[in-house]
Amino acid sequence: MLTYFERKGDSSALALASGLQRRLKFVRSFARDEEGVMTYFAFFILFMMLLVGGMGVDLMRNELERSKLQATLDRAILAAADLEQTLTPEGVVEDYFNKAGLSDRLPAITVSEDLTFRNVQADASAKSPTRWMKFVGVDELPMRAFGAAEERVNAVEISVVVDISGSMRDNNKMANLQDAAKTFVDTVIIPDNEDLISMSLVPYTASTNPGEAIFDELNINRLHPFSSCVDFVEADFSTPGISLSRNYLHMQHFEASFATFGAITNPACPGRDADAQFGIADRGYEEIQAFSQNATALKDVIDQYTPRARTAIHIGMKWGVAMLDPSFRPINAALASSGESDSTFSNRPVAYNDPSTLKTVILMTDGKNVDTIRIRDRFYNTGSRRSFWAFNTLGDFAERNDTFTIDELAFNRFTASQADTMLINVCNAAKAEGILIWSIGFEVDDDSAILMRNCASSPSNFFRVEGVEISEAFEAIAKQINQLRLTQ
Repeated sequence: MLTYFERKGDSSALALASGLQRRLKFVRSFARDEEGVMTYFAFFILFMMLLVGGMGVDLMRNELERSKLQATLDRAILAAADLEQTLTPEGVVEDYFNKAGLSDRLPAITVSEDLTFRNVQADASAKSPTRWMKFVGVDELPMRAFGAAEERVNAVEISVVVDISGSMRDNNKMANLQDAAKTFVDTVIIPDNEDLISMSLVPYTASTNPGEAIFDELNINRLHPFSSCVDFVEADFSTPGISLSRNYLHMQHFEASFATFGAITNPACPGRDADAQFGIADRGYEEIQAFSQNATALKDVIDQYTPRARTAIHIGMKWGVAMLDPSFRPINAALASSGESDSTFSNRPVAYNDPSTLKTVILMTDGKNVDTIRIRDRFYNTGSRRSFWAFNTLGDFAERNDTFTIDELAFNRFTASQADTMLINVCNAAKAEGILIWSIGFEVDDDSAILMRNCASSPSNFFRVEGVEISEAFEAIAKQINQLRLTQ
């Protein structure tokens, strides 16, 4: 169909109409085209991506600054908690923060300490400015660093239980033991450990002599004046402590020898007082030395040890463990008041659950348990008979009274096997309370080595040594005790 202009034959009008049609067609096409809408959306998406990425950058910067703050705080409080640090904890922390360029972010510090520990806690709060998140109204991001550091010097209670029985006279063993034990004393009792480490020496032979001061604190009916040993029963080895109320038996004073040589010189329990008239030596050095930090005095006692008598490892260990049991505290308090132990340690042994105290026993033997001999009651039931045995051996009596055999005079209170069982029982009772046990088998046979290893807290706490190796064992134990003493 021709338009009006075409019908009129007007060429100009025709050209105008044609152009108008083309423009109308473009407008209609543009109206239908959606590509322009995608362009605006793309700009929006790009902006959001940049914003989210910028927020990530802000968060990363915040975490880096927080990490720097935390790392500085950690290093600062570790240095501040050092007990050898001469500056105040606050001064140490401030110095670390200043050098890290964080002087404007000094933390709040809390310090608790005494002679044996220092605990430093620090809490730092700060804010880091944002560059992108501020477009959504977040101008700052918070940071917090917190930490605590502690160095604690453990107090240590040590019982050194050593064998001084007759077999120690062989192969220079006593001299080697003395050198090793004195080195142990010098390694552990040093100025840095003053008032922290107490040491008790517990020598044993056929018995252990606690000394009159300890003996008199116990509930014991004294039968004679010649010595002061306690005669434990089997059940006593199932517990670590010693009771102040239980009625213990007073050990008989006699010599389990079948020789006939007159006055006894080697009793199961030694006495303190010498009697030259009867050839009785003063063996006061065999008494327990309780809760001492006097290295010179301890080494002087060790130098006097002399091999003699038989072997009762279980009795030595019973006393070594009992010295660490809290039930012994009233006894030690009495010892401290009379000068028999160091008054600094009058409150020891402390409770088993005291977190600042390590309790440990070093048990040494060169042999094995033997049968425990006692005189039959009917030959030991009067004062005159007890006095007789203080100056005469079993062999003397049997020679003078041929109507009695040795078996009629004496009997085995415990066999060697029973003594081994009692030893393990008291070792287990100690370990159950957290007491750390080291054991040393000094030139022992395989059976004794197994027994001593079973007594120790672990196989690595057992040392089997020969000759001068005993010094290496004591030195290794001393070093490990010193390491255990320091905890962070």
